[in-house]
Amino acid sequence: MRALPISLAVLLLLAPIAGAMSPAAVAGEVADPATATGSIAEETGSVAGGLDSTTDGDLDRPQVDSENLTFRTLSTPSGVDTRFGSGIRGANLGSSVEFAVDETDAAMETATVVQRIEAAETSAERQRRILAAINRVERDEVTLNSRQAEVFSAHADGNLSDRELLDELVRIAATAREYDARLEELDALAEETDGFSSPARLDELQVALQVYEGPVRDYVLSAARGEVSATEVYVESSEQSIVLATIVDGQYVREVSRLDRWDRGGAPIGNDEAINATSEAYPETASLREPDAFGAGSVQRITIPHEFGLLRTFVSGGTRQVFVEHQRIDLDAFPDTDPVTGNGDGFTVTVDRSYAGGPVTVTVRDEETGSPVPDVTVTKSVGDDDSQAIGTTDADGVVRTLSPAESYRVTVVDEPRAIFIDDLEPISTPRPVDDE
Repeated sequence: MRALPISLAVLLLLAPIAGAMSPAAVAGEVADPATATGSIAEETGSVAGGLDSTTDGDLDRPQVDSENLTFRTLSTPSGVDTRFGSGIRGANLGSSVEFAVDETDAAMETATVVQRIEAAETSAERQRRILAAINRVERDEVTLNSRQAEVFSAHADGNLSDRELLDELVRIAATAREYDARLEELDALAEETDGFSSPARLDELQVALQVYEGPVRDYVLSAARGEVSATEVYVESSEQSIVLATIVDGQYVREVSRLDRWDRGGAPIGNDEAINATSEAYPETASLREPDAFGAGSVQRITIPHEFGLLRTFVSGGTRQVFVEHQRIDLDAFPDTDPVTGNGDGFTVTVDRSYAGGPVTVTVRDEETGSPVPDVTVTKSVGDDDSQAIGTTDADGVVRTLSPAESYRVTVVDEPRAIFIDDLEPISTPRPVDDE
């Protein structure tokens, strides 16, 4: 086998790190983590947000009453012990280097596999090596699944910090992407081989690998490299589930994985069945736009790009349930909130509460004139913890944060004036119909 040239290996290692040093990747420039790797927008032909739900053949779809609109979302199972927290994720050279090394190792392994297949002296041997490589990815996917399950459990048990959890999930996603890319290479090699074509399980395996990716993981990777601005990331886990959420470029971004709803040995499921399962679980979102299905075997991927954002689900053939969910929702249209208002010291402060991990909007106005008050500091304290700055209000008097899973306080400070709203509680999570 011929090894990769040293120069190529060095370039593969350093390229991601270079992004962390780039002046062009400074604050204010936020990439779209959902489309950075094609994990969200592919197969739709559209960009999330700004879509007209009455176009492209959807003229007969019902108009939505925005006052009754909700965006249901998966969460950790009801009635189980959970662990939750949040923190700011930004540029981190140590994590960035580790991610780069992992990606380089995986890319070099793929290159070695391809070289070995191309070196086969007969068509029969070439076919054997292609099938062996697919078998290897199939075994590695099983290992990847066990690894992810262990990470969920370790965090829920308190054996992994939030940062360690996120870093490990990023590594798992990167590994899955490389396996997916390797399968693309193997598919192309199979097509070039006389009298041979890729087995159907290759397509099934590719869909299964996409289960390990997600828009928040993509954001954490970009943030570690310094490619996007630092922001808060919410984390919640149980023994068999994970919830990740953040706010990026005017959108609420969320991903959820529920292993208790995934039957890995389940029967195949067709496109229509998976679309129906998603539509019945998320009726309000499904009414906005015709769902798109892509999958094979026991896993189907359903995508609904709509005028307020995007919903992507993965449906298990064994349970006929959504077990992975990705959401992007425009903050200006986010409906699942409940306001609490307080007055004092010349301020009127409104806190639009949301569910645990959901987006919270704090609006500060002048108590007398009702005009927005910009450039005042807003802090948040959870339980008995110290206050942490959320940021300063913009020209509309608005600043946003993520809802904790327990009671919290919001404080507005413009020295010597200050007002706080205490005993804020998250609202109930609008769960899918089959998980209520």
